[in-house]
Amino acid sequence: MSKTVLVVDDDVMNLRMAEFILSKADYKVLKANSGRKGIELLKQGGIDLTLLDIEMPEMNGIATLELIRQDEAIRESKVMILAASIDDGMKEKADQLGVAGYAGKPLMPAQLQAKVAEAFA
Repeated sequence: MSKTVLVVDDDVMNLRMAEFILSKADYKVLKANSGRKGIELLKQGGIDLTLLDIEMPEMNGIATLELIRQDEAIRESKVMILAASIDDGMKEKADQLGVAGYAGKPLMPAQLQAKVAEAFA
């Protein structure tokens, strides 16, 4: 049974790239172009891991993660941060919110597949 990964990113190319990379590794991929949309999909259930972009307009990855952790239905969701770079303050906040790890951008196939596999280990 393949795992389902939700990718939340405001950049369409990143969503396509992540879907391409992860589906090659036999993951089912769902996509959301905003934190709010990602939370809606999470609430529907069946998602094993969420890859959450840190830099998004309207509601960034940290704000989205805070809302996930405050919602009883999805509080325990496994979330990994996607970021080109992350400053110490953001990393500290993400760690406090219990992230399952970090994946770098631009998305590199071998690295992304390894990070996702690690999150499930």
